[in-house]
Amino acid sequence: MEFTHFDDQGNALMVDVGDKSDTKREAVAKGSIFMSPECLKKVMGGTMAKGDVLGVARVAGIMGAKRTSDLIPLCHILNLTKLTVDFTIKEESNEIEAACTAKTTGKTGVEMEALTGVSIALLTIYDMCKAVDKTMEIGNIYLEHKSGGKSGEFVNPRAKGTEQ
Repeated sequence: MEFTHFDDQGNALMVDVGDKSDTKREAVAKGSIFMSPECLKKVMGGTMAKGDVLGVARVAGIMGAKRTSDLIPLCHILNLTKLTVDFTIKEESNEIEAACTAKTTGKTGVEMEALTGVSIALLTIYDMCKAVDKTMEIGNIYLEHKSGGKSGEFVNPRAKGTEQ
């Protein structure tokens, strides 16, 4: 396997995408935070002391995705055309699932932006809820789907209801 982020001497480099064609690109990443039933009830009821947990986490996820190239050294700066962060509450497992969708038309993909958006949204939930539940766990972060570019479409077999 050839690693594109290293030169012949093994030095890290940012991949030159200048000769690639612009294509529409989209990526969806998901992840979850697990918490106590008491904490989840406060989030759902809007009674957490720090305020609207999911509203703040949504904005934080979007802001984080926009800053991906500042956080991950070899990522390209992208002109993102759309970012969304959505939440699904799963009471049976005391879980909040976050999903971040990132879109652009450009020369390189948006997978890292989607993954960063999910991660920052989940970390924000942790920060806003830690006074109530310090045992929360963040996990299950993965790329669910991506499209565009030379490698085309990818659907993660882990995504429920999909097969590859």
